[in-house]
Amino acid sequence: MIGMLLALGLAGAPVAGDAPPPAAAEPPSEISQSAAAARVADWVAASGDNHALPYAIIDKTNASLFLFDAKGKPLGKAPVLIGVAVGDDATPGVGSKNLAEIGPAEKTTPAGRFLAKYGLAAGRQKVLWVDYATSVALHPIPKGAAKKERRRQRMLSATSDDNRITFGCINLPIAFYTKTVSPLFRKKGGYVYVLPDTKPLEAVFPRLRVHGLKSGNAG
Repeated sequence: MIGMLLALGLAGAPVAGDAPPPAAAEPPSEISQSAAAARVADWVAASGDNHALPYAIIDKTNASLFLFDAKGKPLGKAPVLIGVAVGDDATPGVGSKNLAEIGPAEKTTPAGRFLAKYGLAAGRQKVLWVDYATSVALHPIPKGAAKKERRRQRMLSATSDDNRITFGCINLPIAFYTKTVSPLFRKKGGYVYVLPDTKPLEAVFPRLRVHGLKSGNAG
């Protein structure tokens, strides 16, 4: 599955050091932070769980990303495309499968806390790996899938209902990725917190419960 990024045309996507792409239509600006995303953001900033690295929070339910610098300062937000299947766990062995071998139920974006870093995919293409073991990366819409699957239209739509289309990777608007995410993560990487679809928030982020008890917000 590691080669899937190139198979989808990611070889043409920008990586660290590339020149900015031509101006494109802006994604919807009406992106609000859910209560779950706000809880995680507050916990990370208060506890220093990001270990002085930049971080992003992915809200799968609302198909959105919230970006923060190493000190917890909000830097921006953007819509995302995520895995087709609802679910919070990657299928064992999915990272070693070819595209044709991956069933619909296996196309999940796993929930959890990940240390994301740039690394090589097949063909020595640099990508921002969120979870290398399951071949989940954060990158712009692959050229090969943009037209066929109407990924750009899905991303720019007013609803998040049509944002589940990928094999598990997280797609971002190309301008936001190139101008904001890539410069922030390309030196030392950073953390990506992927909120769950069905699991309790505390089951995915156990330290969140401790933070709630300390702050008196346990529920």
